[in-house]
Amino acid sequence: MLKAIILIGGPQKGTRFRPLSFEVPKPLFPVAGVPMLQHHIEACGQVPDMKEIILIGFYQPNDELNRFISCAQQEFKIPIRYLQEFAALGTGGGIYHFRDQILSGGPAAFFLMNADVCSEFPLREMLRFHRQHGEDHCGVLLGTTANRTQSLNYGCIVENHETNEVLHFVEKPSTFVSDIINCGIYLFTPDIFGQIGMVFQRNQQERIQEELTNGKQMPEVIRLEQDIFTTLAGQKKLFVYKTQHFWSQIKSAGSAIYASRLYLKQYHQTHPERLATNQDKTPKIIGDVYIHPTANIDPSAVLGPNVSIGKGVTIGGGVRVRESIILHGAVLQDHCCVLNSIVGWDSTVGKWARVEGTPSDPNPNDPYAKIDSETLFRDGGLTPSITILGCNVNIPSEVIIRNSIVLPHKDLNRSFKNQIIL
Repeated sequence: MLKAIILIGGPQKGTRFRPLSFEVPKPLFPVAGVPMLQHHIEACGQVPDMKEIILIGFYQPNDELNRFISCAQQEFKIPIRYLQEFAALGTGGGIYHFRDQILSGGPAAFFLMNADVCSEFPLREMLRFHRQHGEDHCGVLLGTTANRTQSLNYGCIVENHETNEVLHFVEKPSTFVSDIINCGIYLFTPDIFGQIGMVFQRNQQERIQEELTNGKQMPEVIRLEQDIFTTLAGQKKLFVYKTQHFWSQIKSAGSAIYASRLYLKQYHQTHPERLATNQDKTPKIIGDVYIHPTANIDPSAVLGPNVSIGKGVTIGGGVRVRESIILHGAVLQDHCCVLNSIVGWDSTVGKWARVEGTPSDPNPNDPYAKIDSETLFRDGGLTPSITILGCNVNIPSEVIIRNSIVLPHKDLNRSFKNQIIL
C-alpha cells in the first residue's frame, strides 16, 4: 500500500507569482490547460496500489480548493483530502505534524512532492529503484543534472556512483559541490518520521531555552533539506534516483509559460486528445496548443507554439498568440497580438493592440540549463520578463504593453513599457 503527499504551501508575501495568485491559490493556476496540481495527481494515479493522496498546506479551505478536490476524486477514482497546517511548518514539519494521518492504514512507503515543480514524475521508476535497494534505507530522492553555475541555486547531492547512496547534501551551497540537484520529489518509508522526531525533540529543547533566555518564541519549522538530509547523508539511509526527463521549478509566472511548453510536449505521449490540430474552419495551429472546448476562436486567428487557451475565451479575427497562457473569460479582439504573456481572467485586449513580454527560457545550447530564478528588479529597473495582465484588465485598442505587470481591475489608456502598473 502506498500514499502520496503533496506540499501545496500557502499564501506568501512578495511572491513572484503575483498578481496571478490573488485570484486562485498558486497550485490551482492552470498550466497546459489544467491546474498545476492535476499533473501531480495524474502521475500518482498511474502508480499501482496508490490508496490515498493527501494535500498539506496552510491555505484557508476555500471554494476553489474544495471544488478541485471533489472533481479530482471523481475523475481519478482515488481518495484526496486536504490537511491544513496551523502555520507554515516547513517541508518536514508539515508531514511530521500529520504523521498519524499519513501512517493510518499502514502504508509501506509514501511519495512526497512539492507542488511548484513540473516534471514527468517518474514515480514508478522511483518505486522500482527503492525496492532494488532493500529495506534498510529511509528514502529515495529524485535528482537531475544542472550546470555548475545554476547548481548553486538548488540542493546539491554528492552520490556514490556505484550504489547511488547520498554521501553528502548541501542546500544552496556558496561554492560548487555537485551538479546533481534535488528535484523536490521523494519516496520515503515510515522510518523517516523517527529521524524527523529526533530533530523535533532537539528543536523543542532549543525553543524552550530561547524562550527562557530571550523571551523570544522560535517557529516550529523543520526543513527536510537542511535539517534531515544533511544529517542522513553518508549513513546509507538515503539514495538518489537520477532522471533524464524534463524537470523545472514553477516559482514565477515566467516559469509557468516554460512549464506549459514542457507539459504540452508531453501530451503527445500522455494526452494527445488535449492538443489542438489543424482542421477546416478552425484557427491555424503551429506547434503544441491546448484549446478548451468552450473557447470561441475565429478561424483566421493563428495560435502557437506553446499556447494554452482557457475556458470561455473569445478570440477575434486575425489575432496572433504565441508562447502565452490565456486564462478563462478573456477576450482578444480583432488583429491584436499576444506574445510571451499571461492574460488574466476576464481581461480584454483591444483591436490592433500588442501585449508582449521577454521570454525567460533556459539557455537552449546547454542541455543541463535550468530556468533562472528571476529577480523582479535589476540595476534599478524592472527585469525584462513576460508581461502579466491580472484579472479584469482592459487594454485599449492600438497600444503596446511590453515587459510589464498590470495588477487586477485596471483600465489602461496608453502604452506602457517595463513598468508595474498598480
